[in-house]
Amino acid sequence: MGPDAMKETLEGMREYFNRSTRPLEEAHAGFAPRDGLYTVAGHVAHVAQTIEWFYDSAFSDTWRMDFDEMDKQARGVTSLADARAWFEARGEQGHAGYRRPQRAGVGVALPAESHHGRAAACVDHRAVTDHTAHHRGAAHRVPAAARAHSPHAYMDM
Repeated sequence: MGPDAMKETLEGMREYFNRSTRPLEEAHAGFAPRDGLYTVAGHVAHVAQTIEWFYDSAFSDTWRMDFDEMDKQARGVTSLADARAWFEARGEQGHAGYRRPQRAGVGVALPAESHHGRAAACVDHRAVTDHTAHHRGAAHRVPAAARAHSPHAYMDM
C-alpha cells in the first residue's frame, strides 16, 4: 500500500466518521447515552486524540502514555465544533506524515527511533482506521439516542 492508497483509506475513514456524526449538532455536544460514557463532543475528541496519538508515535518523537490524563482531556472537550476541528486536523496530520518520502509504501519501516521500532508504516495506519471504525459504529448509534436522524454510514440512500 503506497501513499496514495493510504491517503484514500484516510479519506474514507474521515468521510464515514463524519457521515456517522453529521446529524449531531452543537446542542447534542453534552449528550451522553449513559452516565460514565463519553459525551458527543468527548467521543469525537477521543477519536481525534487517538488519531493524534498513533500519528505522533509514528511521525514524531512523542508518544504519550498517560492514558488517564488523555481521557480527562477528551472528556473535557465540551464543544462539538472544537472536537470536529481536532478530528479534521489529525486527518491532515496523517496525510502529511504519509506524504513524506520515507513513507513510500507498506514495506517501508518507521524510523528506528520511532516508539514502534522498525514496524512497517502500515501498522499505525491500519490501527488508526480500525479504531475510528470502532468508534464510528458507536457514534452511529448516538444520533438515535439523541433524537437526531442518522444517515447510512457508507452511502446516501
